[in-house]
Amino acid sequence: MVYTDYESQLAVLRSKGNYRSLSSRIPQGKYVIAEDRTLLNLSSNDYLGLASDPLLRQDFEAWVGKRSYPLSASSSRLLAGNYPVHRQVERQLATLFGREDALLFNSGYHANMGILPALANKRSLIVADRLVHASLIDGMRLANAPHIRFHHQDLDQLERILVKESPKYERIFIVTESLFSMDGDITDLTRLVALKRSYPRVLLYVDEAHAFGCRGSHGLGIAEEQGCIQDIDLLIGTFGKALASMGAFVVCSSLLREYLINTARPFIFSTALPPYQVAWTSFLLERLATWDDRRAHLATISHQLAQALCGEEKAMGATHILPWVLGDNATCLQVARELDEGDFYCLPIRTPTVPAGSARIRFSLSADMTEREIATLSSLIQHMHRL
Repeated sequence: MVYTDYESQLAVLRSKGNYRSLSSRIPQGKYVIAEDRTLLNLSSNDYLGLASDPLLRQDFEAWVGKRSYPLSASSSRLLAGNYPVHRQVERQLATLFGREDALLFNSGYHANMGILPALANKRSLIVADRLVHASLIDGMRLANAPHIRFHHQDLDQLERILVKESPKYERIFIVTESLFSMDGDITDLTRLVALKRSYPRVLLYVDEAHAFGCRGSHGLGIAEEQGCIQDIDLLIGTFGKALASMGAFVVCSSLLREYLINTARPFIFSTALPPYQVAWTSFLLERLATWDDRRAHLATISHQLAQALCGEEKAMGATHILPWVLGDNATCLQVARELDEGDFYCLPIRTPTVPAGSARIRFSLSADMTEREIATLSSLIQHMHRL
């Protein structure tokens, strides 16, 4: 049979504890509903708890008023799908970040898969942290350029690579995440900026997908916290996580924006984001700086859960992404089942999402969770630690 090989590969995935299926559970705010049970959802990226806020939705409907935003762009932006609201949001982003310009993409995956292939060529070198997201790995694979991946957060190794390789190439792209999606750790962007200044051919590419909205005094991310927004050539963010919308963006120079419009294939050949959805994004961006209380509460419960996972000392500086690394798939699946029985929805993360032998539970916190809920989860984790 023509499908036999696929069947056998699925059987291998099952045998290794790597088989996945779509959940029939229904998301409902910070919970998921499973028949007669309600579980706290710790597998969502709704970091500020905005996605199901009914008052926010009512405010948006009043804000929209009689303005008409189509539910579909029905075309790419280069054809007939370029609505004024698309450019409005790009200008909002440029103003928020204090940069020349910005460009929208349909998703973070689209952005990361399209930008590097558009900008890099055989005379370029891409140097990326080994644990960058799959979308960046795919972007590197599609780019017509050599690439090197340095050990996670090993900026000394990165510098050795720059010393050796920079004379050989017209430009080098340093690629990283600011807040890593599976480990929850933060990159020293200020040191990357220092390296960039030491090597004039370097461009800095930073994915802020998991930090935009929920870090920084105005919610602009780790680059805002570390005071280096102006030094990042390509700053990527997404709207589908903390901002509770859809799509992604790159903040960059006007020249790079113009070049990407003409060369980034996911942008050129995709139907544009729905104008109504983009209007929702615009509405949220107007209010981004006002959610300090949500960001502060998110930091509080992040520290609270980190204490249960790794103790007070290591809890300092904890982020809203907290991994419990368990090692093998079987153990990870068993722990996920036990957490589920305690009414906590925490999906196991396995290869190829994380390296083999580092399967984990990834706790993804939201600002609409209470300290009491996190205390109950912490007690369960501590009990499981003792077993």
